[in-house]
Order: sequence, then C-alpha cells, then structure tokens
Amino acid sequence: MQRRRSRTGQRRGRGTVRRRSRVLGGALAGMLTTVGLAALAPWPSQATPPGDRTVTATLFEWKYADVARACTDQLGPAGYGYVEVSPASEHIQGDQWWTSYQPVSYKIAGRLGDRDAFASMVGACHAAGVKVIADAVINHMSAGSGTGTGGTQYTKYTYPGYYQDWDFHTCRKPISDYTDRDDVQNCELVGLADLDTGSDYVRTTLAKYLDDLRSLGADGFRIDAAKHIAAADLAAIKGKMKDPGYWVQEVIYGDGEAVRPDEYTGTGDVDEFRYGTHLKSALQSGNLAQLRSVADGKLGSDRARTFVDNWDTERNGSTLTYKDGAAYTLANVFMLASPYGSPNVYSGYAWTDKDAGPPPSGSSDWTGEHAKREITGMVGFRNAVGSAELTNWWDNGGDAIAFGRGSAGFVALNAGDGEVNRTFATSLPAGTYCNVVAADPASCDGHTVTVGADGQAQFTVPAHSAVALHITR
Repeated sequence: MQRRRSRTGQRRGRGTVRRRSRVLGGALAGMLTTVGLAALAPWPSQATPPGDRTVTATLFEWKYADVARACTDQLGPAGYGYVEVSPASEHIQGDQWWTSYQPVSYKIAGRLGDRDAFASMVGACHAAGVKVIADAVINHMSAGSGTGTGGTQYTKYTYPGYYQDWDFHTCRKPISDYTDRDDVQNCELVGLADLDTGSDYVRTTLAKYLDDLRSLGADGFRIDAAKHIAAADLAAIKGKMKDPGYWVQEVIYGDGEAVRPDEYTGTGDVDEFRYGTHLKSALQSGNLAQLRSVADGKLGSDRARTFVDNWDTERNGSTLTYKDGAAYTLANVFMLASPYGSPNVYSGYAWTDKDAGPPPSGSSDWTGEHAKREITGMVGFRNAVGSAELTNWWDNGGDAIAFGRGSAGFVALNAGDGEVNRTFATSLPAGTYCNVVAADPASCDGHTVTVGADGQAQFTVPAHSAVALHITR
C-alpha cells in the first residue's frame, strides 16, 4: 500500500507504522531494535525467500485460475521461485483495483476467485515448482458500509464474526503527519478503519486468518501497509501463528518520517522502495554508471526485496513503468543481474485511468512482463549465478555498463542510442555462450558469444538493449 491515497476510501498506499496508544508508547516503539524483535519471536527470522529459485513474479489482480495456468505454462518453466497474488479476502464491491484492499471479512470471496480456486491455484503452482506469496491486508478494514463481494453486511467499524467498534483505534481521522509515529500507526490510512493491532483479540484473529491461508498451501505473505502497524505488533501476530512461512513487508522510506524500513527486518524481508526510484533516476538521466552504488543507503541485501515498480508506484510516477518501454525492460534486466536484494518482477495491466480495475482474463491489456523473452532469460541468469559476487565492473561513465557474477555470468547493458562494440573482460570459462536476453538458451538462434581462454569476449550490445551470458547448471 502507498503512503497516501488519492481519494478518500481508496485503500492502496503502502505500509506505514501504526500509532500505539497502549502496550507501547510511541517513543518506546521507535526504540525497539531488530535484535529485540527477533528475540521475542518463537520462529527463526526468514529474509530472502528460501530455495535456489528466488525470483518472484507479482501477477497483480490476476484471477487465481489464471495464476494457476501461468504457473504451469510460464512461471515454472521460466524458473521463477515465487508468485505473489492479490488479496484473498472478501472486499467491498466496485470495479476499481483498490477495492481488493478494503476487506470486509476473511472469507475468500472476492473477484479473483473463491476458496476452492485459491487452493487449486496453490496446488498447480506447487506442481510447477512455484511457491505462493499471498498479499495480506491486516492493517485495516473498509472506509464505509454496504454488502461485500461475498454477501457480508458491514459498516465501517462493525464486521460480523470478526470485529466490533472497540477492535479499532480510537483515532478516527485520516493520517496527517508522517513525522508523528502515533499518527501514522493509530490513525486512519486514507479514512480506512484502523485495526487495534495492540489488542490480543485482533492479533489472534489476524493470525488465524493467515494460518488459514497457510493451511491452503500459501508459502508466505506480503504484509500490506506494514508501515502502519507497529513492528512489535507484527512480531506478536507472527508469533501467534503455527508456521508463518516467508514474510515480506511493505514499508516505504520517507525522508524525515518517524517510521523506518529497518525497524521491520526482524520479521522478514522489506520492500525496498528506494531501489525503484534509483533505477528510474539512472535510466532517465542516461547515467547507468551510478548503479555501481545501487546498494548504498538502502537495506542490507539479505533483507531487501527489490522491484522496478508496483501497482502504486506505476500510478504515482515515482518509478519507471511498462509505459517506458525499453528503459523499463533494461531496469528489469539490471535488477535480475545485480546481486543486491531479492528481485520481484511486476506484471500488471495497461491503464489510463489510475483507478481502473483489471481487464477480463485473456485480454491484450495485460502487460505480460513476467513472460517476456528478456525477462525470462534473466530469471534463468539469476538462477544460474546464485550468490556469486559482482566482478569485472566496466562503464563508459554514462549510458553503458557491464559486470560479471563471479565465474557464472556476465551482463552488459546499453541505454544509449548507438551500439556499443568492444572487448569485455569476463571471469567466464572459455566457451560459447547464448545471449539469453535475445534468445531461448535451448536453441539460441545464432545469438552466441565466444569467450576466450583469457576470459575476453568481443561482442556488440545493441542500443537500448543488453547482452547476458551464463553457465549452465
């Protein structure tokens, strides 16, 4: 969720922290350290997704039946390790995309599919070797009253079978001051009823919801609007779960703000929003050389989930988007090639109206970024190089860079208008390699590069494109 919402009642910001009127005062909450939170947890802290295939594809607002097919036909064969799906809960009615982020019950009864569809999706994805991350909205409920997508009658502070008025914070006004921890974590994100996550009952209810999704096979969660929930509250909720799995939390960094992303590393990964803005700056300025320091001033690599954009940032202009064409593709290539963080490839749909909901299944309006040749080739690159160190950095001081990943891979990117033709120093073993950005490694279609016994390779990098080579494992 994003830090702010463009309209009252639209629930879509990112995560922020929640005010603490009790249990912990705002000042004490700010003093809690990652070490302290980890010590409270009965489960081991998990950051980078476990397993050899660590790339996630976020299929934003895809129906669960369509995600199942994508796992079988695209994600599994391409080597993705995870798929992130949009919230599995009953929500307010409406065509806008953000209605998915205003839950009214924890039944799986939204526009993306029912309980059976969710379970069937998980089974299909697991069969394809892809684990499932469920987007979980646990900071708040809705902003109004009505009948939900599953038939639940609700009002802003009353949700039958779940919550009543006293289960919400008493600050019944929108967040207005992001320098005030209490305001951010106890008041209402764009007018949405803010759950009192300091309450044992609320914590237990949320843990049961997440446990239920785990019982259906979900492997972990993206915690929406985590910034608006105190880190200690999230640790307590996670501690009530039987087996929490992998967690990644939405915590947007803001200069001078009271809540910081590093407060949440004790409960799992954190989405590193500064990464996407850094990529935009580099690609739009034509200065790719600055990406050599892409990790500086950000979360540690073992705690950061990286992304070029998401559904919020593509709408607020803070990052590149599918509308940026080749620059957007190059940003994804770099993300998948760089050793920093755990990459998340975003795949949504074309839009002109920022509020527009998803198109019909099978529509040409879906961008399909996750399945593009350049991206799937780089998912294979990421799997092949693993944790190999960055080596052999080269740049021309501006729009072209190249670097290796130990003796396992080498990539060159060119954001300029002309070709780059030169001899590159790699750490690859001598041999003939396929440029996986341009061709399927199974056939390669003539897109080969020869590396000599000295590790040197002479090749041309087309304008606004890349060349990526890796060993086969």
